[in-house]
Amino acid sequence: MNVRIEASWREALAAEFDKLYFGILTDRIRSEYQSGHAIYPPAGQIFRALDLCPLDRVRVVILGQDPYHGAGQAEGLAFSVPHGIAVPPSLVNIKQEIADDLGRPSIITGGELLPWVEQGVLLLNTTLTVRSGEAASHQGLGWETFTDAVIQLVSQRCDHVVFLLWGSPARRKAAMIDATRHCILEAPHPSPLSAHRGFFGCRHFSRANAYLQQQGLAPIQW
Repeated sequence: MNVRIEASWREALAAEFDKLYFGILTDRIRSEYQSGHAIYPPAGQIFRALDLCPLDRVRVVILGQDPYHGAGQAEGLAFSVPHGIAVPPSLVNIKQEIADDLGRPSIITGGELLPWVEQGVLLLNTTLTVRSGEAASHQGLGWETFTDAVIQLVSQRCDHVVFLLWGSPARRKAAMIDATRHCILEAPHPSPLSAHRGFFGCRHFSRANAYLQQQGLAPIQW
């Protein structure tokens, strides 16, 4: 499948890759890509969130649900779309909350969130692949167990990380995080279906920066 993953994550997750469930998951996902169905993101970008944000650079984790399921949207980073692709509604709502929370627009002018990743924001979904046009179609295949392990590694090996858990699948990960060492902020998913139930007004962006600054760390330029 020609997937790639950054060296610190590859080493930290080596034991996970050897587990029985991960072998079964790999076979299932490989079969999906070979089935003739369009699967997103492209196979080489499945672990892109990890590949672009080494473990020792993680300062904030934004945890979503599964990748965008429209053509050309998913690029292996939660909520991000490639340059030139229309901004999806969830990201429109995220940028609206940033503006309302911080009193100024996001530094993100389109839909590509690499400027956040470059500051140590890990943009992770709880499920890393999806069938075209079928939201949540790869939930329950084993990705949730794998992303549990990712969250546990961040909790155990990093200090003073802010976890932004958006939506029910993401919020279930709170149990994996040491709340005495990290900041956990939870809210409904920013999708138009749920944003008005508490994502709008959550002020996660100012709260995340306030926590980082309390720890003597630089804030994120959202």
